[in-house]
Amino acid sequence: MQPRLRFAPSPTGPLHIGGVRTALYNYLLAKNLKGKFIIRIEDTDQSRYVEGAEEYILQSMAWLGIEADEDPNKGGPLGPYRQSERKETYQKYAVELVAKGWAYYAFDSSEDLTNYREKAEKDGERFLYGPLNRKGLNNSLSLSESETQSRIEKGKDFVIRFKTPENKEIVFHDEVRGEITVNTNTLDDKVLYKSDGMPTYHLANVVDDHLMQITHVVRGEEWLPSLALHTLLYQAFEWTPPLFAHLPLLLKPTGKGKLSKRDGEAGGFPVFPLSWNESIGYKEAGYEPEALLNFLGLLGWNPGDDTEEMTLAEMVEKFSLDRVQKSGARFDLEKLNWFNAQTLQKLDPTEIVARYKKRNNNFDAVPESILVAGISLVKERLIKVDDLNDHQYLFQEPHSYDDKAVKKQWKEETPELLQAFLKDLILAPEGSEAVKNAIHDFCEKREIGMGKIMAPLRIALVGSLQGPSVDELINFLGIEAVKQRIAIACEKL
Repeated sequence: MQPRLRFAPSPTGPLHIGGVRTALYNYLLAKNLKGKFIIRIEDTDQSRYVEGAEEYILQSMAWLGIEADEDPNKGGPLGPYRQSERKETYQKYAVELVAKGWAYYAFDSSEDLTNYREKAEKDGERFLYGPLNRKGLNNSLSLSESETQSRIEKGKDFVIRFKTPENKEIVFHDEVRGEITVNTNTLDDKVLYKSDGMPTYHLANVVDDHLMQITHVVRGEEWLPSLALHTLLYQAFEWTPPLFAHLPLLLKPTGKGKLSKRDGEAGGFPVFPLSWNESIGYKEAGYEPEALLNFLGLLGWNPGDDTEEMTLAEMVEKFSLDRVQKSGARFDLEKLNWFNAQTLQKLDPTEIVARYKKRNNNFDAVPESILVAGISLVKERLIKVDDLNDHQYLFQEPHSYDDKAVKKQWKEETPELLQAFLKDLILAPEGSEAVKNAIHDFCEKREIGMGKIMAPLRIALVGSLQGPSVDELINFLGIEAVKQRIAIACEKL
């Protein structure tokens, strides 16, 4: 069978960055195995459905470049790819489980369940609706067949619960965590089919994975407690289960626990790929999708060597489940910033200009050739394309000067030195190497240290002590612009 993997988010809100990593790992493994990657929207819980969330999820995948072979918009041979459009399918399989003796009708009201829990709490126990007590509760196991049928025909509300085997050891295998054993008496009889005519996650998930021929289920660690039930459901249906792999949690930057939206707000970083309501996303914060994928790919997996910088195609080639770690992976914003900077350094300056212009219009009047040349000077200083805004001196004269730098570096004799240097510079050939030689020769002739001219020059040209090398900057600006900036600085300072 051709490998088939799916990412199955619920449209209950924006896509968390942990969900992006789950999607990425499914994509990487699917493509590494020459298989298919599917996106399925699990929208059976209508009470938690959020308008616009499905579109947000699909737009996020598109921005990141994680392209599905089959999804709700693209379609495919085993659709539909929204669970709400497969409603009748689930009822059929729920009833089939009842007929096989693997499930039963339960008529307990919400009030009944509350009473059961409160009684258990008074006795110092935890209430589980399961193998140890179900025959004494309000369901078809304690009622006669005729009474059960009568209640159903009269329209009495019911759910269908899974009938967990009593006191059995279930042994199942997880590709990341190895062999796991669970005693069924510790499990409850989960609801499979609700009174509103919709399945729960457990039934819909297993049925859809079977019908869509999913061969590998790669999902977050939070779903590990469901693996025992899902294994039993495959046994009940007499279906071959897929391979399961549960990914480690994404952890807070510091302290214990799972990365949350609150951590992002406290640390000043996004936890969503795109903006959602008032929460900024990675796209809007100026991160490149290639960098974000590279960063996420290494949060819980390694390629088996010291390689860090990888394209999506390179990660596909190297990915395998046996290198996914069991322990949680700590989120590190500084590392993401490093990946983003490395991504920009590998891009051609013309591509950086194109990406900058999609986000900014600060330099619309500057010819593109000048923008490209300017970016070439500062590319290695950029963490995000928006950082070009910090280098406005490349394209316009400084509006102000750094007080601290001026106080330290701008002396009484500075204007005379700069004007004298200009005379030598005018006579120098073009090119940054010639400028460098002119500075060196001037200092040697005047018998002064290089700092006496270099720092004031930078202040005059930039407005501060930042920026690329002075010789490259002078060569980029041209002699007329340099003369003008020196004249303005001498007048103002």
